Formats: sequence, structure tokens, C-alpha cells
Amino acid sequence: MQKNTGIKRILLAAGYSASGFKAAFQHEAAFRQELLLSAILTPLAFWLEVEPLQRLLMVAVLFLVLIVELLNSAIEAVVDRIGSEQHELSGRAKDLGSAAVLGSLLLSAYIWGEALWSLWIK
Repeated sequence: MQKNTGIKRILLAAGYSASGFKAAFQHEAAFRQELLLSAILTPLAFWLEVEPLQRLLMVAVLFLVLIVELLNSAIEAVVDRIGSEQHELSGRAKDLGSAAVLGSLLLSAYIWGEALWSLWIK
């Protein structure tokens, strides 16, 4: 089997990524909600008069939430593909993915809270 290389590999990878984003948008309500939140908060981060490093963190953590949600959705899809019967490890995998999303959301709330607090105390 011949491997794709060069620009063809990059174009194929970009297509697979686009398919992944499309699938997440179509099938994952949490991803759509987090994407909407990011679409609202990203421009707000640029509108607020915060330090450049704060702005960087505010935007980066929004992307982190989306990335973790994509990984969680991938885990859930694989577990669901394997079978519908209840299994301790399947439940654990889904719970761990969910915990990772919660962690990224809490980190996001903390960073945004600190940035907004710094504006308020000025």
C-alpha cells in the first residue's frame, strides 16, 4: 500500500479534519453550544481592554474547550461503535472524557473571571 506524501497528504488531512468538524457540528449539541460561546466570547476578548497575555489566554482557552470536546466526542463515538452493552471500562472512558471537558470549562471560567476581575479593580 502506497502512502500519500507531500501536498496530497496535507490536503487529505485537511479534508478529514473538515469532515470531523462537520460531524461534531451535526451530531454533538455540546460542541455546537461551546462553538457558539466561543463565537461570542472571542470578539469580546478583543473588545475588552485587557493585557495582551490575558487576551491570548482568554482566546486560547476557548479553543482548548473545543479541542477537548472534539476528543471527548471521538472517545464516545468509538465506545458506542464497539457495542451498546454496559461495560465498566466503556463507562469509565466516557466519564473520563466528560471530566476532561469539565476541566477545560472550569479553566476557561477561571481565566475569563481573572481577566474580568482585573478590569473591574482598575
